[in-house]
Amino acid sequence: MSKNWNHERAVKHIDQKMDDVQTVSIKDYTREMLLESIPTNVAYRVDGVHMYADIQNLRDMLEATKAEGTDCHKRTLRFLDQHYRAVKRILDKVDARRVDFHSQRLHSLFTKPYNSEPDAEKRRVQRAVATAQLIIDVLAETGDNDEQIPAAKVRIGIDSGLALAVNNGRNGYREPLFLGDPANHAAKLASNNSTRGIYLSNAARLVIGLEEKDSPEKAPLTVEEIKDCQEAANLGVTTDEIVEEWREDLKNNPIGGYQFTRQTPPLCNMDISVLTPANSKRQEMVSMYADIDGFTSYVAENIDDNAEDVVRTLHVLRAEFERVVTSDFEARRVRFIGDCIQALTCDGTAHNTDEQKTVSEATRLAGALRSSFNLAIERLGEKGYETGDLGLAIGFDLGPISITRLGRHGDRIRCAIGRKVLESENRQCACKGTETAIGQAAYDAATDAVKSLFGTGRKVADLDYVEATEALADKGDESAKQARSAAYVAAPAVILADERDVRPYSATMARRPNRL
Repeated sequence: MSKNWNHERAVKHIDQKMDDVQTVSIKDYTREMLLESIPTNVAYRVDGVHMYADIQNLRDMLEATKAEGTDCHKRTLRFLDQHYRAVKRILDKVDARRVDFHSQRLHSLFTKPYNSEPDAEKRRVQRAVATAQLIIDVLAETGDNDEQIPAAKVRIGIDSGLALAVNNGRNGYREPLFLGDPANHAAKLASNNSTRGIYLSNAARLVIGLEEKDSPEKAPLTVEEIKDCQEAANLGVTTDEIVEEWREDLKNNPIGGYQFTRQTPPLCNMDISVLTPANSKRQEMVSMYADIDGFTSYVAENIDDNAEDVVRTLHVLRAEFERVVTSDFEARRVRFIGDCIQALTCDGTAHNTDEQKTVSEATRLAGALRSSFNLAIERLGEKGYETGDLGLAIGFDLGPISITRLGRHGDRIRCAIGRKVLESENRQCACKGTETAIGQAAYDAATDAVKSLFGTGRKVADLDYVEATEALADKGDESAKQARSAAYVAAPAVILADERDVRPYSATMARRPNRL
């Protein structure tokens, strides 16, 4: 059976998910609460300091060899694992929360001291700065020359303010997700450019008595400013202590050698929760990022007076994205990163990837995600929910990708790495909220139909499921032709306006008669 998206099936699921969040409770986070199991229809307003640590030499690790073979992937995964363990140890020592570790980017949160204490926000920012410097100092010591693992080069961004905490993930992979300006601003400060250091937003700078900067992303904290924060925070832990404990931990809980096997398609059958270094997956596949454009501004505009609709909108969109990826196209969601879904897809056999078909199906998956996005926004609006001015930016590329979990037993996090993982995210970041972009490798492997659809600029606007399937099928793409044939068999025939052209009917196609 061909992979396909169906309007009626999507409507049914979207309406079910809106029922889940018909009543939403917004609560204030005022003390130590368990945020890992936030109910679907609950969100917490959390006042805290968000810190992103961006490891800048991940790409260097992936590109250390000319060919992207198993050696560079093994070294890169060991590089990430060692540094994740070190940073996790630091966060535990300073009583901060690890939110997520996505490839080279680690997000953490400081909620203590609570607002009931004097100068709470100032002390949180000072604690975050002191911790940031501790991370930089520790990671400078945690390379491994014997294993060709360099020390990490780190740039850190920090912001302070109010965010919404909601449930992140499904099917046993649940963590708190923080929505709003402080997380977004901290992430942008960390990933802005190649210059290392600690960068504070103007909001965070003002909290600790520093002057605002016209371009805070170009103004790293000075040695004296960092020292002042270290003295005020008095973390009570040193670089030498962390490094010594980290080395002892590696001795007692060694990472082990990375070993790869292929996952027989479809990828939806891959159980990431059982992966370990000795049981990792690696093969040629498509990495895809689909990011809700304008979501941070939407949260900022509604967090005070209409946070309920933010929770409703995010829940419906993420649940529908998950369904389209996993059920409609039998692909694998790796994680949700804020308002973005990271997914992998592959067609072929246990032994080989059918690269041409994989790219064709990824193109139609991208179209299906946009169709579901548009439909969900429409259905939410019909219920009277505020959805702002949101869009969907999608990027994907094809290449060797390794999937595993990092960390110690009992505290492992999922990870997908590869040059094309980074490139697919870059392609997504270069898109507006109406655009879909394909990477060069995927474009080169694609059918002529896919190349024609994306053009030489490798980017197309308003690519929904019908547009993608019809355009590819019209130019002879076999995957799209099979999907179209299956849809026509399943749909009742109706006579169109000229009474000579009998075609199957669907609500989506009715809105797009120019593509029939």
